[in-house]
Amino acid sequence: MGIAADIIIIVVAALIGALIAQRLKQPLMLGYIAAGIVVGPYSGGIITISDMHEIELLAEIGIALLLFALGLEFSLKELKPVRKIALIGTPIQILLTIAFGYGVGRFLGWSPITSLWFGSLISLSSTMVTLKTLMSHGWMGTLSSRVMIGMLLVQDLAVVPMMIILPQLTDPTAGLPIIGVAVVKSVTFLLLMFYIGTRVLPWLLSSVAQWNSRELFILTITALGLGIGYATYLFGLSFALGAFVTGLVLSESDYGHQALSDIIPLRDIFGLLFFTSIGMLLDLNFLSSNLDTILLLLFVISLGKGIIFSLLSFAFSYKNIVPLAVGLGLFQIGEFSFVLASVGIETKSIDSNTLSLVLATSVLSMAATPFVSSLTTPIYKLRKKFFRHEPLQAENIPKAGLSDHVIIAGGGRVGQYIAHVLKELNVSFVIVDINHQVMTQCKKAGFPVIFGDMCQPVVLNAARIRQAKLLLITPPSVVDSHTIVKQVELLKPGLPIVARTEGLEQAKDLYNEGVYMVVLPEMEAGLEIARQALLSLQFPATMIQQYTDSVRRQHYAPIYESHDDYNLITRLNSAKDLLEISWVKLEPYSPLINKTIYESAIRTITGATIVGVIHNDIFRPNPEALYPFADGDLVAIVGSAKERDAFMELADSCKEKYCFINDSTK
Repeated sequence: MGIAADIIIIVVAALIGALIAQRLKQPLMLGYIAAGIVVGPYSGGIITISDMHEIELLAEIGIALLLFALGLEFSLKELKPVRKIALIGTPIQILLTIAFGYGVGRFLGWSPITSLWFGSLISLSSTMVTLKTLMSHGWMGTLSSRVMIGMLLVQDLAVVPMMIILPQLTDPTAGLPIIGVAVVKSVTFLLLMFYIGTRVLPWLLSSVAQWNSRELFILTITALGLGIGYATYLFGLSFALGAFVTGLVLSESDYGHQALSDIIPLRDIFGLLFFTSIGMLLDLNFLSSNLDTILLLLFVISLGKGIIFSLLSFAFSYKNIVPLAVGLGLFQIGEFSFVLASVGIETKSIDSNTLSLVLATSVLSMAATPFVSSLTTPIYKLRKKFFRHEPLQAENIPKAGLSDHVIIAGGGRVGQYIAHVLKELNVSFVIVDINHQVMTQCKKAGFPVIFGDMCQPVVLNAARIRQAKLLLITPPSVVDSHTIVKQVELLKPGLPIVARTEGLEQAKDLYNEGVYMVVLPEMEAGLEIARQALLSLQFPATMIQQYTDSVRRQHYAPIYESHDDYNLITRLNSAKDLLEISWVKLEPYSPLINKTIYESAIRTITGATIVGVIHNDIFRPNPEALYPFADGDLVAIVGSAKERDAFMELADSCKEKYCFINDSTK
């Protein structure tokens, strides 16, 4: 069966590896890499791949589809907060890493050219491994993930000039014209893609979408991603670069979200081939015979790259956990290093021994990434325990000082929204945040803000924690929340604390530590969406209220049990909802048409009270008893669920005939 049999072997082996990885609670890509090692040509197993080169070619499609999908879900707006470190910091990182690798190569006795190639190979990090790791940890969307993705994108773009420039270093004079031609090609390609992407591609997708064929739509976006990528390759540039730029252009169209959802399954399948092909490249015999050198290189490269990334992040004003997360997330050697290394072999700039060392180190660094990256939280927690000195700066603090105020820990979008509400209600508050960009935003908005880490006692004292009435913890970080709660308990026991988190287990832990209330944004959003859906389906308001109350009561049980006033407020709200105003539209066939309120005996028959009528867009509050109902009237009634149901039955109202409108959706 040829390559078909190889693909079957890879898929089955990858499935087994993925099941084992899932059982061990590890990222699936580790199972894919392990499967590649088992079925690879160097394992000596019973079942091995016969044509590894063909699999490698298919794996290139996986890289292209990954970058195509990345372009589809990537927004230039998201890159805006990290544009400085991405566009300026990444070239600096590449140059520093090349210099670092050059020094390591010279220390090992390699030639200057080989050492320079070695530094270039290790300067690139893995986009695919990093993305998969971020997804598995649930870190997508965080500031540190945006920094990493921004830097990775610029690294991927840097592969093209590196592939052009490095082979010419043996004869720089002869290589200058080639470099000039490559620059012209790159600029021409980008301009052409901008024109096609803004004019031709949206028109094409719109035309295909009008046929309402999902199969044809999937085929179209796949052909665009791979076809333009291949055209880019024929143009003399990177296949993966063309796919990424295509996705980036399509992301700005009206069909970007649908294209992304359709391409993800295909991306994952070909991504499986990529990771297994990485595992197949690992020669276990070479690994065992050169284990000392490989482990030394792995340690030195990981440590060196991690320090470079962390220091650069810190230099670009990223504080808190971001430098640590970036350093532990981008230390590995990337997949594009293999592409660059193949160019080095073709041009005889590096030998097979150097390639094998880089390859083995790359595979091990990729496999170690999920483990090393997961150390971010415990190391950050340990750092906070021993290093408590952070800069402290305050802006817009009232001259009279802070007293009976609310402390908002975290000045992001949630914190600033709360600040706007409190400011309008003239409630005294102060925001505390360690992010300099956030502090600048709060300063411009006129909010009182303290630049510092809420986990530190000195910052809590600066926020006058002992004089505060309430503490709001807006970031969902469990580590920060636990640390803040413990520090507050030492300085002002019993202070009411409202925290935000993302999971029920985390919420239970915070409740056990004495937090007054833990808010789950996903649960609250889900309840509101469910409430609106049930209202649209015309479920009785009482049933909806009872359901949402039971869910909240179960979640916020500690509040109900320990605070009678909270329980009373909840009951009052429930009573209000039982007597809410409901609107019923009278259709032409309603028996109430042309009858007065007195003649209809509505109060006597149903118990409901009519509090208003909208007739010809004119609102009549508390209409008189002699008011005659007319076609199209909107009647406002107040009463219990039973009374409202009785009125609708009297008016011959049902969901097929009437538009039942709750006043909360007016």
